[in-house]
Amino acid sequence: MKNAAAAGHLANITAGGARKNGLLQRMWRYKELLLMLLPGLAWFVVYKYFPIYGALIAFKDYDILKGITNSPWANPWYKHIKFFIDSPYFSQLIGNTLLISVYRLAFGMLPPIVLAILFNECRVGWLKRFSQTVTYMPHFLSWVIVYGILVALLSQSTGLVNRWIVDSGHSSVPFLSSNDWFRTILISSDIWQGAGWGAIIYLAGIAAIDPTLYEAARVDGAGRFRQIWHITLPGIRSVIVLLFILRLGHIMDAGFDQIFVMYNINVYQVADIIDTWVYRSGLEQLNFSLSSAVGLFKSFIGLALVLVANRLAKRWGGGIW
Repeated sequence: MKNAAAAGHLANITAGGARKNGLLQRMWRYKELLLMLLPGLAWFVVYKYFPIYGALIAFKDYDILKGITNSPWANPWYKHIKFFIDSPYFSQLIGNTLLISVYRLAFGMLPPIVLAILFNECRVGWLKRFSQTVTYMPHFLSWVIVYGILVALLSQSTGLVNRWIVDSGHSSVPFLSSNDWFRTILISSDIWQGAGWGAIIYLAGIAAIDPTLYEAARVDGAGRFRQIWHITLPGIRSVIVLLFILRLGHIMDAGFDQIFVMYNINVYQVADIIDTWVYRSGLEQLNFSLSSAVGLFKSFIGLALVLVANRLAKRWGGGIW
């Protein structure tokens, strides 16, 4: 028995050594690729993992002079989360954040898919390249520039659209300062800026589909719409599910940059989200503990949504892991 146990132990050590040597050999074989990977890993460590230490601020009465370590612990530990939940604006902030995010998700997922399919079906090379360039160029415009374009078009006093409305004998419309119009303008401008750029990912997924599937469909008499419905869309289903899950994880991020540039006191009722409130109540008043606590609160909700969505997606053959 002792000899058998010793032999088994020796076999395990030998197998472990072989696996280690095999791993080292593979790493050495792909050393150039691993070296190319190092800057990306370093970026994640410095900007994603190292700042996790700062989450302690959410459970402390942070004093910038004392630092994170020497600042006293909050009593109770959920003090800052409770302050946020007890805020009279809590329900409005949560409602606005979720509503705007759901609108982005519901109306923003389809346009990139449609654009990608249209680009793929276009058989005129120069027209395809020109259209792609025109549609993804807005992605490189900052929200300040986009808002400037919206002001030039939709301003109640000098906007081009309102001038047409007034010249037609109607009253001007306060597009940018009206609770009825603000969310529509917000989501529309977001789709306009991001649809072309998002189509690139779906185009890559379409390019990976086996061309023989289309040839077989044509032989069977399938038209273009049938090919799109039965080959193209199922072929990029995994990409759609993946992007949906990733976007669902950011559902508590309703787009601070865009809203901060575009909103004003007249539309706080429909535009004020968690991030803008944290900016005013947390950062402007140097209440870093509050802003950190709310950020942690959002992260946990996003994590829970990603886990649930991935679990559901796996039932249809999708999922990230």
